[in-house]
Amino acid sequence: MNCPFCSHQETKVIDSRLAGEGRQIRRRRECLYCNERFTTYESAELVMPRLIKSDNSRQPFDESKLRNSMVRALEKRPVSADAFEQALGRLIHKLRTMGEREVPSRLIGEMVMEELGELDEVAYVRFASVYRSFQDVTEFQDEIQRLQEISDATVSREQMSLLPELLDKKKR
Repeated sequence: MNCPFCSHQETKVIDSRLAGEGRQIRRRRECLYCNERFTTYESAELVMPRLIKSDNSRQPFDESKLRNSMVRALEKRPVSADAFEQALGRLIHKLRTMGEREVPSRLIGEMVMEELGELDEVAYVRFASVYRSFQDVTEFQDEIQRLQEISDATVSREQMSLLPELLDKKKR
């Protein structure tokens, strides 16, 4: 590491700590020539997969496009910034850990809809309407009906799990 003050090539590390939620290492360094101190940050360079668009063209993954599309869907919805950042982080983590060099953009769209469905149903429908190119109101209604069926099934599953516990208590 060259010193940013005198450009001398030799520096020594004085202190190292984890930073950025454990994703970076913060190093405090000192130049062996001019004795000036400075801080560097070290992080792993992970390559994101390229996207295969619907017309079979390829383009690099762009996190800002992903972020902007999710922000647009979540606009004026009661979702905290932390919840949004965690969802975005999970999406990016999934993409990195897939180990694929190329990923269909359709798959990323489905992953975004899955995350938005967990965050906010209105945001999910907003994103789905653009992503799936809804042409009329009936397509909105169909998607909302599908969401309600999933929600009802989840609620009934949760309620069913309570019944055996209640029956056990009554027998005692």
